[in-house]
Amino acid sequence: MNENFELEESNNKIDLKATLYNYLKYWYWFLIGVVVCLFVAFLYLRYATPMYQITSTLLIQDDKGAAMDSPFGDLDIFKSTQNVTNEIELLKSKTLMERVVKELNIQTTFFKEGDVKRSEIYRDAVPFVLNIEKLDSIALGNSVEIILEDNKTFVWEDDNGAETYSFDKSFTTTYGTFSLHPRTELKSEGKKEITIEFNDVVSVADQYNKALVVSPVNTDASVLNLQLPEANPEKGRDIINKLVNLYNEEAIEDKNVIVRNTIDFIDERLRFLVTELSNVEKDVSQFKQQNSITDVQANAQDYIAQASDYGKRLEDYKLKLNIVNSIQKYVNGKGNENQLIPSTIGIDDPMLQSLLSHYNDLQLKRQQLLNTVQPNSVLIQSIDSDLKNLKSSISGTLKSIENSLNIAKRDINISTNQFESRIQSVPSVERKLLEIKRQQGIKEAIYAYLLQKREESSISLAATVSNSRIIDPAMSSVDPISPKKVITYLAAFILGLAIPFGLVYLKDLLNDKIRLLSDVKKEVDLPILGEIEHTIDKDKLIVKANSRTATSELFRLIRSNLQFVAVEGQNKVIMVTSSMSGEGKTFVSLNLGASLALSGKKVVILEFDIRKPKLIASLGINTIKKGLTNFIVTPNLPVSELITAVPKVENLFVIAGGPIPPNPSELLLSKHVTQLFAELREQFDYIIVDTAPVGQVSDAFTLNNFADSTVYIVRYNYTFKEQINIIKDVYKNRKLKNLMIVMNDAQPENSKGYGYGYGYGYGYDEGIAKKNRRKFWKK
Repeated sequence: MNENFELEESNNKIDLKATLYNYLKYWYWFLIGVVVCLFVAFLYLRYATPMYQITSTLLIQDDKGAAMDSPFGDLDIFKSTQNVTNEIELLKSKTLMERVVKELNIQTTFFKEGDVKRSEIYRDAVPFVLNIEKLDSIALGNSVEIILEDNKTFVWEDDNGAETYSFDKSFTTTYGTFSLHPRTELKSEGKKEITIEFNDVVSVADQYNKALVVSPVNTDASVLNLQLPEANPEKGRDIINKLVNLYNEEAIEDKNVIVRNTIDFIDERLRFLVTELSNVEKDVSQFKQQNSITDVQANAQDYIAQASDYGKRLEDYKLKLNIVNSIQKYVNGKGNENQLIPSTIGIDDPMLQSLLSHYNDLQLKRQQLLNTVQPNSVLIQSIDSDLKNLKSSISGTLKSIENSLNIAKRDINISTNQFESRIQSVPSVERKLLEIKRQQGIKEAIYAYLLQKREESSISLAATVSNSRIIDPAMSSVDPISPKKVITYLAAFILGLAIPFGLVYLKDLLNDKIRLLSDVKKEVDLPILGEIEHTIDKDKLIVKANSRTATSELFRLIRSNLQFVAVEGQNKVIMVTSSMSGEGKTFVSLNLGASLALSGKKVVILEFDIRKPKLIASLGINTIKKGLTNFIVTPNLPVSELITAVPKVENLFVIAGGPIPPNPSELLLSKHVTQLFAELREQFDYIIVDTAPVGQVSDAFTLNNFADSTVYIVRYNYTFKEQINIIKDVYKNRKLKNLMIVMNDAQPENSKGYGYGYGYGYGYDEGIAKKNRRKFWKK
């Protein structure tokens, strides 16, 4: 039986088609959604503030090679390399952006009021110059409105009210002291309304700092790309250019620190040498005056020259020892832990030069990081640890150099003593004079050397250039980067489809009514006799002799399917029930009986829904006085007095329910009910029993003993999905005989796009039926 009547389950392709049809039937929702969203997108693009991309390209140069090739390379001033990652962090530092905001004065913004929105104006577009002489912190985050009435006065309107002031004159408000100076070329223009907003420098800088993107062009080049989105292209270009300029200024300042320290160190040595040289010159003068001499004998010049050479070398080692000692004192001195170490002029030790260069680079890096991080951060602590290790290495190297110089000094002293023994023959006065002059010459040479190095350092200080070069200055994109028209319209189009899709999906998700045949078939394995389409005909009796409507044909299809469920050749008593009232039991009972009667069978319909009888009322029969309840409670009442013929349908009869009893459940247990069915089976070919819903009362279960089969009515968009559990329970526990299902009130939304009743649907109209009927009778 199940094989004959169960509809074949939909495969994946059919389910996809059904799902698509379920959404396409709401095509007008999608059309409205797309039109509305596209219109909203149009309004958004019309009034949204466009953002432009400001870009600039910056080359970070490695200046190590340039320093080595310069004539001042031995000063070891610029021996360092640039780390691109560090430069990116410096460009994005908050303090640098705060300097940009302050110098450009962009913490004060100006807006021009429009018909729908206000737009920011910048610099020359502002019809006046605002001079802020004093600004209180309470002004931050607030705004004032300036109304330019004429060429001489303006209105200042804030939270405290409106006041009129004159141009070019200072005035004081609760926010501070200001003065406005109109631009000459704009004095003759009409009335304007300008809004001024006072913002905190830190918050404005933080806003631009977050928006700024600094990234390398590629991993192999030290070229940085700066990007900043900004609504005002001119303002964005000024911010990027000022940022790069301040970055270069700070880089130059960092480089000049070590040069200044070197110059200070040379100046200190020069002051010491000036004093020593002055004392030696005084000694020479006094010695000559005391001994009345003016020149040295020629025969002692050779010995003296050699001794002088050793003396120079000895003084050179002494100078180097003094420099080493000075550097040691500077390195180990208190208060110099975070200071740069001066250049070691005259000490040509590569290891020492490398250590000092590395030490100074770390000090500069530490000072730069302190602009962005706290002193107790991990980066600062790491650099401090490296500096401590370097300082220890520098001290060790200086100690090693000092030991080497002492050894060389000792050797020179030995050689010098040898030559001094050779000139003992020279008169003591002349020898002493030569010794004094030798010291004088050495000190003069050292003094001249230091003066030369100081001039070289000064020239280097004046010629210091930045380690970066601007490849491309700040430029703004021709087209806005946001909002993008294509993307906006595409998003609006997708949203216009998504919203109705979501509504339909949500509607289906929240719908707890049976909507499709699959809602029943996937839950219970029962034969489906057919589907009855929705009708707007007020006449409940649809199936008539000459009727060829789609609904009447569907009832004829159900009639044909009933012949396959005959139990042992007998299917006389057909009980019709449902889960609840209103699902169309009476409608199906009446028209199913009519379709059977039109086939030449004698059919009677019993109105056993004695609690809420509707059958007789739907037929409009008013002559019936006795019904089922009368027969059950009245002994010897003939069945023939209960039967009433249905007008317009031959062989169709009805038995009314009669008066509504107070105890219908007990009444159905009467032996008269058995007698009734026994007599009716003898008189009629089919007995249709219209019963009460099984989901509300037990009447149908009581009458089940008299039925051969049961037609269970499920109404689309009315029967709850939860009520399928009632059907499952009835079927599983065999509470009703030969259970079958009829789907009632099918509408286009329930058809999955395939029509109703195994091919019959709205396409099968009355005209086609009449045409086929004429062909039949002609044959």
